[in-house]
Amino acid sequence: MRISYGKFYSRNLGREMEYKIYGTRGKPVLAIPCQGGRFYEFEDLHMLDVYAPYIEEGRIQVFTIDSLDNQTLFGSGDPRARAELHEAWIRYIIEEAVPLFSYINTQANGWEIRFMVEGLSLGALHAATLFFRYPDVFDALLCLSGLYTNEYCFGDYHDDITYNNSPQQFIANMPYDHPYIQKYNEGRIVLCVGRGAWENETLESTSAFAEILKAKGINAWVDFWGGDVRHDWDWWFVQAAYFLPIILGD
Repeated sequence: MRISYGKFYSRNLGREMEYKIYGTRGKPVLAIPCQGGRFYEFEDLHMLDVYAPYIEEGRIQVFTIDSLDNQTLFGSGDPRARAELHEAWIRYIIEEAVPLFSYINTQANGWEIRFMVEGLSLGALHAATLFFRYPDVFDALLCLSGLYTNEYCFGDYHDDITYNNSPQQFIANMPYDHPYIQKYNEGRIVLCVGRGAWENETLESTSAFAEILKAKGINAWVDFWGGDVRHDWDWWFVQAAYFLPIILGD
């Protein structure tokens, strides 16, 4: 498997941002790390082992990036400034990282392919935000043990930016005839959460979000696993291995 490292200066964030690429061709996958995670988490914590067969077959190409959670959603100080930095991180992804990754991927495949985006725990919030805000960029979503509202991060503070980065809120208010709904339904959406240790908040959020998606006519595979299924990597490996073939159409 080819693994490559890169970095570039982000005009949106005013800093260098690092990334890794796994594989050479196939459907592009943007992997969002867990809370405060780094671009190398995907490899160092062995999620790469789950994705490796698909990468080696040339079916997917995975791109991993850094989060800024410890400065934004779980940072300290003025909440508006934290929200603005988080929105700048979203712009970095959409305006800078994705175009670069798409160019690399398109050069290998010969045609442009929309991305799958995946995230675990807090990374699932980011993945869902990206998928539901930008359906022209993303057509597949895998969220494991996710939160779908940032109220857990900002508490009673609310503004336009926190709203736009909280799918549980903005999807609930989306008109039933919004053109994005058809685009969502042209793709694949998978949400999974356990009922075991450390899943209380994610189970609550996933349940609430599932009801919102159903009410809006948005097709999603939402799975609630058993009471032994913890909010931890050992179960995320199992879940990812189970759902990847489904998302890829096997």
